[in-house]
Amino acid sequence: MSDLRKTALALFSAAVERADPAHALRQQLAQAPLAPVPDGGRSLILAVGKAAIPMMREALDHIPEPRAALVVTNPENLCDLPGAKVMAGSHPVPDEASATAGRAVMDFLAQAAPQDRVIALISGGGSALMVAPAPGLTLADKSEVGRLLLASGLEINEMNLIRQQLSDLKGGGLLRHAAPAAVTTYILSDVIGDDLRAIASGPTVSPIGTKAEARAVMERAAIWADAPEAVRAHLSLPDDDVALPEAENILIGSNRHSLSAMKDAASGWEAQIVSDHLTGDVAEAAQTVLDAASNAPSDKPVALIFGGETTVRLNGTGVGGRNQELALRVARLGAERLSGDWLFLSGGTDGRDGPTDAAGGIVGPDTWQAIRDAGQDPEALLANNDSYAALKAADALVMTGGTGTNVADVQVFLRKAD
Repeated sequence: MSDLRKTALALFSAAVERADPAHALRQQLAQAPLAPVPDGGRSLILAVGKAAIPMMREALDHIPEPRAALVVTNPENLCDLPGAKVMAGSHPVPDEASATAGRAVMDFLAQAAPQDRVIALISGGGSALMVAPAPGLTLADKSEVGRLLLASGLEINEMNLIRQQLSDLKGGGLLRHAAPAAVTTYILSDVIGDDLRAIASGPTVSPIGTKAEARAVMERAAIWADAPEAVRAHLSLPDDDVALPEAENILIGSNRHSLSAMKDAASGWEAQIVSDHLTGDVAEAAQTVLDAASNAPSDKPVALIFGGETTVRLNGTGVGGRNQELALRVARLGAERLSGDWLFLSGGTDGRDGPTDAAGGIVGPDTWQAIRDAGQDPEALLANNDSYAALKAADALVMTGGTGTNVADVQVFLRKAD
């Protein structure tokens, strides 16, 4: 199986490389250079997200003085960057560091004058890394809602609809703080379908929905009654009908581009992109993968490529992530339904799956039994959402470290010809 493992990891690397934020921004600025700022003005460059460091580094190579620069990223990607102030928030659950970063962003934008230009560099993870509770709410209120959302099984757009309505910066809020300066935003998408309103909860675009719609989603997910009283009171208020300032929003990278790179890299394989929308609960996603694998030709080596962002309904107290649990579920189903030599990899392009140090999982026909051979009960671990421990026991974790980018998740199923 070592050759299949090597191939799968190479295809995953191709996906990550295609999502390189510095390359994507460099290409965009070469195609459409920024106009000079007006006389007496300067550039205020703000980078927020898991890809903030490489995006800011590239921007500083292209945007001349006078300028000021602020970076908010995750702790794993934190490093010094000459010419910019660098801060770390917390992900996936915001904490006081995220709130400190949110206040710093608002203070940074408060400098903006009419002749200045704000350049925002937005990537995935920004929603948790930079938080500014809406008036009347506290960080504890937002953190509790965040905890409820992560355990709810809601899709990312539904989560971001709610997050936006509880924030002073998201859902276009950043534009109000940047006014009266013009805003140009370069966006690396971690959202399937590339809805700009959902990426980092859309700080420079209009919100996904209204307060009433956010409340309806929470009620449907059965988390409304558990939300803090202040949150329920806030979402019961009427919406602000003041128009947002305008901004230029430019998409520079996405999951679909990375899937295409995987297909191009699968030389010698019958490769196809099966789905660029592998979403919903991981149990259903695992069935989707197995159905595609079962229907694939068996007389040639196949590489089935998927992309998306699944969800996990938390029923236990274990540690893992959506990619790890998806891989574990495919290992169980594959051992029952598939024959021959096959392998499945699911990984987050940011290199971090959930609150763990793994990017995802890589499994084959022997993984489920290997967990048992290591003295563990895979069924019990799965029921407890303890996919990290299960895959670690079988040496089936994908470990890359932080990649400096994020275009959601990618998957590949490989099978040799019979």
